[in-house]
Amino acid sequence: MTVKDLENLFDYGFWANRKLLEVMSQLTPEQFTQPLSGSHGAIRNTMVHVLSAEWGWLSRCGGPERGAPLNPMDFPTVASVVDTWNKVERWLREFLSTLRDEDLTRNVEFVIGGSEKRSMPLGELLQHAANHGVHHRGQVSLLLRLQGYNPDNFDILFYYAEKHRLGAS
Repeated sequence: MTVKDLENLFDYGFWANRKLLEVMSQLTPEQFTQPLSGSHGAIRNTMVHVLSAEWGWLSRCGGPERGAPLNPMDFPTVASVVDTWNKVERWLREFLSTLRDEDLTRNVEFVIGGSEKRSMPLGELLQHAANHGVHHRGQVSLLLRLQGYNPDNFDILFYYAEKHRLGAS
C-alpha cells in the first residue's frame, strides 16, 4: 500500500459519492429522510453514517477532530450532507498530501465506541476508511431504486474507465 494507492481509493469513493449525491438531489426532503429498510434506515442516515465514519477515521489518524459521531437529524437536506462532505473530502486530500509511504507503517491507537484500545498501521486504517463506504453506497443505490431513481453504475471499473477516457493517470 502506498500513499498514491490510498489517494486513488479515496478519489474513487469521492467520485462514487458525487454520483449518488447527484441522484439524491432529486429527492424530496421527505424521501431523503424516509425510514426504509437497510442497516441505517433512511438514505440520509446511511449517507451520514458513511460521512461520519470517514471523518472519524481521518480524525483518529491525525486529521481534523470530528468529536462525537455525526447525528443524521443535523442533516435535513441533501445539500447539508454535501456541504459537510466537501469539507471532509478537502481535509482528507490535504491529509493524504502530507504523507509519505513510510508513514503508512506507523501504528495508530484508536477506540471504537466503548471497546478496548487497539492499534493498527496508519495505511491499514486509511484503507479501511476508503473501503468502508463501498458497502453502504450499494445499500443507498438499492434504496434509491426502490423509490424509482436509477443511479449510474459507480463500480470502480467505471471510475477507471472514465479516468482513462479523460486522460488522467
